[in-house]
Amino acid sequence: MTGASGGLGLHFARLLARHGVVVTLAARRQVALEAACGEIAMEGGRVRSLLLDVADAASVAEALADRAFDILINNAGISGAARAADLTEAGWDDVLDTNLKGVFLVSQAVARGMREAGRGGAIVNIASILGHRVAGGVAAYAASKAGVIQLSKALALEWARDGIRVNALCPGYIETDINRDFFATEPGQQLIRRIPQRRLGQPEELDGALLLLASAAGSYITGSTIEVDGGHLVSSL
Repeated sequence: MTGASGGLGLHFARLLARHGVVVTLAARRQVALEAACGEIAMEGGRVRSLLLDVADAASVAEALADRAFDILINNAGISGAARAADLTEAGWDDVLDTNLKGVFLVSQAVARGMREAGRGGAIVNIASILGHRVAGGVAAYAASKAGVIQLSKALALEWARDGIRVNALCPGYIETDINRDFFATEPGQQLIRRIPQRRLGQPEELDGALLLLASAAGSYITGSTIEVDGGHLVSSL
């Protein structure tokens, strides 16, 4: 589980741990990583930690060498909100390196381990509805998530015969500690009113889709995307 020291990554890790999975939390921040592992352990889950920078090929290679996993959740990501006219090259690179290159590097390394172990596995890439549609101020983020969706399909095709399933989960607007204050403002409320269900999603409303894609229940699903967005993608333009 990348990007697992907080937010949706930690939520997904706790979910899998409750279902008996031995979870490995991977993130860049040691202190936050240790705190997240402590939370899961206190709940009775079996957990390990892995210091990892998904955007750094050397870090990925070192951290994942000689390791075999059955499930990979690529969750690490940053928003890099900025108007396109003001977006710097460094800002663009930060978003694409973390959100897209990171997904590729980690998937590649984990898939090698899955092939060597000879039992296949499931890779779930956390994309976004902004990989399908766009909003202002998130050009790099939208481009990266569209890339994640297409990358998921390409990897699913190449690795199907190895028994490795690759799918993308595309959340809509999900309420978290990071965005809660924004959605309480008038601009945030206006955005909510554009969602057909007229509300934000909650993290636990992603659980069913994640478990489907990560488990044997989804054994014939690969190269697919599942949108969990309260109908946002089917709303009128």
